[in-house]
Amino acid sequence: MTEQLDDAELQFLQSVLDLARSGDEQELARLLDAGVPVNLTSAAGDSLLMLATYHMHPDTVRTLLARDADTSRVNDRGQTALGAAVFRQSVECVSLLLNAGADPAEGKPSATEIAQFFNLPEMAALLEAGPRR
Repeated sequence: MTEQLDDAELQFLQSVLDLARSGDEQELARLLDAGVPVNLTSAAGDSLLMLATYHMHPDTVRTLLARDADTSRVNDRGQTALGAAVFRQSVECVSLLLNAGADPAEGKPSATEIAQFFNLPEMAALLEAGPRR
C-alpha cells in the first residue's frame, strides 16, 4: 500500500525543488542536512542537481555534490545534469560535474551529443578533456 502525501507535504517538497532552481544553497544545505534526500526529484524526474545546474547555480551544484548527489540520474526525458550544464554552456557547472564523475556519454541525448548538435566547441573540448582535479 502506497502512502499519499498531503498538500502541506507536497508544498514543502516543491519548495525544496524551488531552492535548487533559485540557487539558495544555504537553505537547501540546511534541509539536506536535516534529512531531505539529496536525490529528491520533481514529478518530471528532474533532480535537485539537474535543477541547480540548468538554472546555472554552481555554488548550489557544489553543495549538492558535496552531499553525494547522483550525477548519473536521468529525468523522464532522458536528460542528465551534465547535459543541462552543456546546453546552458556553464563551464563551471560542467567542470564540477566532470570532477564529480559525471559521464558525458550518459543520457539521451548525452552531453557529448548536445555539444555536437548545438555546435558548442568549448563544451565539447571540456567534455573531451575530462575531470581536472
